Amino acid sequence: MIRRPPRSTPKPSSAASDVYKRQILGCGFSGNFFAKTVRKLGCTVLTSSRSANSDPNSFVFDSENYMFPGEKTFDGVTHILSCIPPDKNGKDPVLKRLKNKLKSLPLEWVGYLSTTGVYGNTKGAWVSEIDEPNPFQKRSHKRLNCEKEWIESGLPVQIFRLPGIYGPGRSTFEAIKNKNIRVISKKNQIFSRVHVADITHSIIYLLQNKNSLKFYQIINVADDKPCSQIEVIQYCYDLLGLKMPKPILFEDAQKELSPIAKSFWMENRRVSNKLLCETLGYKLIYKNYKLGLKNCYLNS
Repeated sequence: MIRRPPRSTPKPSSAASDVYKRQILGCGFSGNFFAKTVRKLGCTVLTSSRSANSDPNSFVFDSENYMFPGEKTFDGVTHILSCIPPDKNGKDPVLKRLKNKLKSLPLEWVGYLSTTGVYGNTKGAWVSEIDEPNPFQKRSHKRLNCEKEWIESGLPVQIFRLPGIYGPGRSTFEAIKNKNIRVISKKNQIFSRVHVADITHSIIYLLQNKNSLKFYQIINVADDKPCSQIEVIQYCYDLLGLKMPKPILFEDAQKELSPIAKSFWMENRRVSNKLLCETLGYKLIYKNYKLGLKNCYLNS
């Protein structure tokens, strides 16, 4: 890891040394982006998968089917990032199966990716880390329970609460191209979001500056501009040079929405990033959805 990093986005360096060995448990969209980025900095990163594959840096972990990593997988591991969601009972699969093993390791840091859904519905008001969680959805209750499990584990955990995540290959553009988009209008509805690159680089920034920054156990990672979903959709259509379909009122559309899709519209909040960006000094790469979606457009 680079010893004296810049105050903003880390860049690969030939001087980067493999001082730390990391594991990423649950290598989905965010975990995979993190792994690729950190490897460019010269660090060893192992990622989990539910089944064996040809990647020499991959290991098997499937808590439901009792498939656990071998002892050698943990050799030299100092940092772990868990991206694995709660199980059906609202328990954390990693702690359920690997807690004792993790506690036996000389871990310097454990990161857990959670959700801003734990704040519940604030009717458009801002939320920050000092606000008490008040989850509205069942899945958010499960996430909050996992947060508590991690905090009570005694491990050096740092929890990152994330809003809607997007990035190249996973954005509104894909929904438009696949003709799988609903243009829905709901009065005064606001959503927060974050580009996947800012999740990765904010974590790297905090790790690289951990000796000079105050430690906060819970941190929101979001961009500067919460806004309506229709504003984002309109911008994507404009970039594509296409005409956006006429919006459907939520009151009319909800009859055809799945329970998951409907729940997306039942919460309304603005997520504050002041702790991360003002107190801790991280500089966002994509401060708003326009900058982030331009990146997705150019890399699609």
